[in-house]
Amino acid sequence: MVQSVDGKLLARMLIHASASLNAEKQKINELNVFPVPDGDTGTNMSLTIGTAAAELQKKGPTTVGEAAAINASAMLRGARGNSGVILSLIFRGFSKAMKDKESMDGIDLADGLNAGVVAAYKAVMKPAEGTVLTVSRLAGDRAGRAAEENTAFEYVLESAILRGEEALADTVNQNPVLKKAGVVDAGGMGFVTLLKGMLDELRGIAAPTGEAEPEAKEKADFAAQSLEEITFTFDTVFIVRKDGKTVDLQPFRDYLNSIGDSLVIGEDDEAFKVHVHTDIPGSALNEAQKYGTLELAKIENMRTQAEDLAAGRQAQSTDDLEAVEAELEGHAAPEAAKRYGFVAVAAGEGLAKVFHDLGVDGVISGGQTMNPSTEDILKEIKKTPAQVVYVLPNNKNIIMAAQQCVALAEGKEIIVLQAKTVPQGISAMIAMDLDAEPGENTAAMEEAMGMVTTMEVTYAARTSTFDGQDIQEGDYLALVDNQLFATEKGLDAVLDRLAQEAKSRGGEFINIFYGEGVEEQGAQTALERFQAACPEAEITLLRGGQPVYHYLISVE
Repeated sequence: MVQSVDGKLLARMLIHASASLNAEKQKINELNVFPVPDGDTGTNMSLTIGTAAAELQKKGPTTVGEAAAINASAMLRGARGNSGVILSLIFRGFSKAMKDKESMDGIDLADGLNAGVVAAYKAVMKPAEGTVLTVSRLAGDRAGRAAEENTAFEYVLESAILRGEEALADTVNQNPVLKKAGVVDAGGMGFVTLLKGMLDELRGIAAPTGEAEPEAKEKADFAAQSLEEITFTFDTVFIVRKDGKTVDLQPFRDYLNSIGDSLVIGEDDEAFKVHVHTDIPGSALNEAQKYGTLELAKIENMRTQAEDLAAGRQAQSTDDLEAVEAELEGHAAPEAAKRYGFVAVAAGEGLAKVFHDLGVDGVISGGQTMNPSTEDILKEIKKTPAQVVYVLPNNKNIIMAAQQCVALAEGKEIIVLQAKTVPQGISAMIAMDLDAEPGENTAAMEEAMGMVTTMEVTYAARTSTFDGQDIQEGDYLALVDNQLFATEKGLDAVLDRLAQEAKSRGGEFINIFYGEGVEEQGAQTALERFQAACPEAEITLLRGGQPVYHYLISVE
């Protein structure tokens, strides 16, 4: 029975915990209660602690206090999503309890876990039971009682895990949403997975090296879940540096609570991190600047998100902003040779070519399931030799990352358009007038974006029931302006329904971009179906090469 651990061992335990979460992240994602592959709790928690693991490997702390501080600081800046923010808060409280400690025993572990729970509960405006908060609280409570029985670190950690597993199993009975879906809380599962990874390292069990396959029984039953159950649309996370000032965040908390919910604020001496669900993320960011300097932000649309970063993609990192800033400061901006420049985000060679043909200087590969980082966008902006650079994110989940470039791109005026789809970005570029003033161009481009209807054809990643429709794995799904429009067994049937919808909307100009897995003959058939439904429309068929979506269609 291990009595105590030092900083080196604690660091290895946290690194092992990161590997464990990474291996289980897709299982955790599968607990998501929506029918499209957009569950990302496991991914968010994995990326959060993954940032800390990288820092611990790089810095090699020797004391418990050092290891806990490095871990907490990295997690605060690397936290993603509600689950990631709460996880970072738990370890922030844990770090404060471990300050200046050379080693830790079971008593210290119990104190640290409970300090973390207190910090998390204080930061969450409306704590809900049946979540990671419940699991961590009950695990911490058991750790405290176990430390009175036996002060060995291993005994206390094992006791906390056993109670955490019991609490996790009961979350399905505590949260109405989970009960309807028949699943346990994803964040709670992530927390238990993390603790188990720490114990495995302590006992000499090798860390996992890959990602485990999700078990079908752990997937959610999606019956009775609907978009209407989401109160606010945008999951918004951002960091604000305090600039050496002492700030009272209570007024800010009150403001955010008035425009959203699921509010969590994590704070240390230098910065604070906010997670909030709201319909007006821009207002939240503007208000935040009264309390310091906005450093980094991320926004995701919870209604339409179809993100799965666990599909073998190495996520770009903006977790260490200071390192990013140091690198960026080392690169001089190119001389502005023209007035206007353009940067767009798009996935697929065909779509990239369209943007280049329309005058876009730099196209960043990305989109749904492949969100580029602020650093990726900023590098492309800096390479663009223009005084005014327009950025077309072309995806709701990328807009706020792009907006962070406004303050970071020195010497340039950056205008980030609210282009939520590729068709909107294309229409914006067509409306651009190189001889007009920026304000006039922005208004014209925004008006053009508002005239576009975006249609998408994709597939169901899993069997489920959504809004009363039975969806089988492999079914074809049609989305119109990011909302589920139809589901069919055959591709032709779903295309026919979209063609009729284009007709009902009076479509005069229709562009059909076919994806990377679509043969030209099949694409020609799609063209013919739209021509039959909309004989008066001007219809163009182009190879987009985009992943995930068989067809991307714009209707104006």
